[in-house]
Amino acid sequence: MTQEQWGKLRENLLKTVGKHNFQSWIEPLRFANISEGVATFSVPTVFLGNYVSQNFGDLILHELSRAGEPVRRVQFQVGQTAPANADSRPAAAPTRRAAVQPVAAARASDDDLPGAPLDTRFTFDTFVVGKPNELAHAAARRVAEGGPVTFNPLFLYGGVGLGKTHLMHAIAHELRARRPDLNVVYLSAEQFMYRFVQALRERRMIDFKQIFRSVDVLMVDDVQFIAGKDSTQEEFFHTFNALVDQNKQIIISADRAPGEIKDLEERIKSRLQCGLVVDLHPTDYELRLGILQNKVELYRAQYPGLVIADGILEFLAHRISTNVRVLEGALTRLFAFASLVGREITMELTQDCLADILRASERKITVEEIQRRVAEHYNIRLSDMIGPKRLRTYARPRQVAMYLCKQLTSRSLPEIGRRFGGRDHTTVMHGVRRIEELKVSDGQIAEDLQLLRRALED
Repeated sequence: MTQEQWGKLRENLLKTVGKHNFQSWIEPLRFANISEGVATFSVPTVFLGNYVSQNFGDLILHELSRAGEPVRRVQFQVGQTAPANADSRPAAAPTRRAAVQPVAAARASDDDLPGAPLDTRFTFDTFVVGKPNELAHAAARRVAEGGPVTFNPLFLYGGVGLGKTHLMHAIAHELRARRPDLNVVYLSAEQFMYRFVQALRERRMIDFKQIFRSVDVLMVDDVQFIAGKDSTQEEFFHTFNALVDQNKQIIISADRAPGEIKDLEERIKSRLQCGLVVDLHPTDYELRLGILQNKVELYRAQYPGLVIADGILEFLAHRISTNVRVLEGALTRLFAFASLVGREITMELTQDCLADILRASERKITVEEIQRRVAEHYNIRLSDMIGPKRLRTYARPRQVAMYLCKQLTSRSLPEIGRRFGGRDHTTVMHGVRRIEELKVSDGQIAEDLQLLRRALED
């Protein structure tokens, strides 16, 4: 690909991600080369490369494919090394004007504003609410109203890809719309650390303190990254106290509860725990399906005429259960691939296109786990289900368990038979066939299978 072609591709990215995201994250990229299906880009910092990879990597890959480039993945390499900082950690990307920062000129110049850009996709309208995240969503909504401070700080925590950053961006977007008079700053903990170290180097600590302590709402994402960084923690602690004393709102996110963040000072843990601490639980099947359905509606305008077969979304919601980011990325790849090859999204295409993701997301379900779940579901003793009794009360659950073992594990029929009281593989085969027939004609069996499969895969 020539630099001229990369220039045209950048124009497409500008239209898709918007001017601000483009200037902050795409413009610094420098195309290096394409070799053996890998497109390499030079980036100024590790932080910027990681951010672009996580948030725009699939989009860049899609645009390269549309341009006819034989690319399987993209990678980002640091073109020049940032100066070492006082905390012995790679510096974050130099920040630009904050997306939520209508600050008067008297406060700071545009170059001094410390915020990070917001993702236009992360709004409350695009956040799918379910049981695992309804409390976090309600608390975020309350803060986003911009009224009197009711709990300070709001601390959101949960694993990767559960929606913390989405809610943080949504709050910032909503505050900008409702209260344009407020000075709202959103940034990652790494960016806070970078700005602090930069101020130390340039001997501008007074300016740093003035900027951060004059905000109305301070939002810090992934606060666990300052753990173990003594000087940064010290400044964060004083900034936190100064804002709380002024009754300014603070919103924090992390990958775990404050008390569980190793090497975080006790006084900071105590401050973080004094507000509302909300856990975003792992997603359940219904929430994952809702997220996929929501994404499909958004994609329909981008991929007009693309057909998706029944059962595909349900399949993905079952199989990719640990990370919403991976789930959304899988759907993006699937739609892009189907569009490029001009085919309907069938189960076969889905399994071929997403083979690596499905393998990585596969949870190892054991025969013993299936037997226990089935026995609990039918309210019978495990020993009776595995044992020699042929009463229908035990025989039908036994066949259901055999069927699920065949579907959800890699065990052979003889192996499954041995786990069911030393039965012959032909007995297992008969049981599997019988359940396949009944799930079509017997609604109760079909429902039982669906409930058990969901319980085992979640």
